[in-house]
Formats: sequence, structure tokens, C-alpha cells
Amino acid sequence: MKAIGNWSKEILLILMALVFLSPIYIIFINSFKNRLELYDNTLAFPEEFSLQYYSAAMQRMDFLNAFLNSIYVTVVSVVFIVILSSMTAWMLARSGNWVSTVIFMTLIATMLIPFQTIMMPLMQMVTGITRTTGIPLYNTLSGLIFMNIGFHAALSVFLYHGFIKSIPISLEEAATIDGATKFGVFWRVVFPILTPITATVMILNVILIWNDFLLPSLTLIDKDLRTIPLSVFYFFGEFTIEWNLAMAGLTLTIIPVVIFYIIAQKYIIKGIGEGAVK
Repeated sequence: MKAIGNWSKEILLILMALVFLSPIYIIFINSFKNRLELYDNTLAFPEEFSLQYYSAAMQRMDFLNAFLNSIYVTVVSVVFIVILSSMTAWMLARSGNWVSTVIFMTLIATMLIPFQTIMMPLMQMVTGITRTTGIPLYNTLSGLIFMNIGFHAALSVFLYHGFIKSIPISLEEAATIDGATKFGVFWRVVFPILTPITATVMILNVILIWNDFLLPSLTLIDKDLRTIPLSVFYFFGEFTIEWNLAMAGLTLTIIPVVIFYIIAQKYIIKGIGEGAVK
């Protein structure tokens, strides 16, 4: 009976995995079909596995430019998020007064506010700042990076804060006695210990920022500034949808994130596990 129970659990898990993977299968298979094949049978294999639709999608998307834009926005945003969030979380965790508690709880509260409720006032403020002061926040990659840092800081501070509280303060006191400044204590003692949670923060933010569509669609207007999700969106027209090209574009969008996640998934587990044990 125990063996039957184990087999039934494995079969159930396999079926659940197939259900969750079915959208990826549909996207991948249909990216090789022409429109007639796609509408005839969505789930069937294509008559020929040809890369012509990938080539056409890359040309229409201006894939190289969009890919470089996405890489630039993601990398710069994540670097600043890691640096600023880790320093903020350390100061809040070590201050131990009511002011730091209020600041921390305010950051946590912002995680509960849906972006859709503030996106229009945000765009009005951003365009107003750009128009009146000349600070390039609207329709620039630097403005998008600035907003990414703000919107993703709360989650990152929350993750860092919990991990930092588990680090013995005696290590920092010993470094201070040895003559280290606060800056030196953080970068030479604390930050190296944060490596597991830093990897987790980086991976989560890379996935969120790379796949983000709504904020770039509101911020970026020029075609040369489009990220990959924005480039894929323009296969979906008002009166017609080029499904085969859209599927090829979506596959091209997914591949970098999947490769990155496969390489880095062990660090997510390690970061979560060490944080829980500590």
C-alpha cells in the first residue's frame, strides 16, 4: 500500500508539472508554424521545424537593440538595488530605535500598494519633473532605472533586513575596535556574509525587471528605447495578431531568463536555506 501511495504521488506531481509546462509547450511549438497550421491545430507539431519565423521576429523586434536595452536596464537596476538596499537594511537593523522601525514598516507597507493604483499620478509627476526641470526621467532608460530602484527596493530591504539580524554584532564591534570605519565595517565584514541573500535578491530582481512590461510601456516612447517585452507587444495589433511571430518573440524573451535561472537556482535555495537556519 505504501508503494502504491508513493507511485500515486509521483504520478500526480508529473501531471501537475505537465499542466504548468503546457503554456511553454504551446508557445514553443507554435513559434515554428505558419498561420494556417497554427489555426488548424494549436497543439500539433509543425510540419517543418524552420527558424524563418524566428528570423522574421528578430528583424521586426529589432532584437539586438531591444536585448541590449533590457540587459542595460536590468544589470544597472539590480546593481543599484543590491548596493542601496543592503546598506539601508543594515542601518535599519542596527539602529534599533523607533525611527528605524517606522521607516522599515513604511517600506513594507509600500509592498501592499498595487502599482496600477499609482501609475497615472506617477507618470504625471515624472513628465512634470522632466518638463520643468529638464531631469531626464521620462522616455529615457535612466529614468526607467531610477523608478525600478524605487519600486524594487522594499522587497530587497525586507530580505536583507531579516538576514542581517542573524549576523552577530560582535563581528562588527571587533572590526570597529581594530579601527575600521562604518563604511569599512559594512563592505569588509557585513557585505561578504550577505552573499547568499544577495544572490537571492539579484535573481528575484533580474526576473522581475527583465519581464516587466507595464512600467516600460508607460515610461518609454521612442522605438530605439524599447525593451524585449515592449518589442514583443507590437506583434499584437488592434485588428490582427501575428501569432506565429509573437510566439517566436515570446520564446526569445523567455530563453535568457530560463538560462539565467537554471544557472542561479542553487543560490536561491542556498540563500533561503541559510537565512532560515540562521
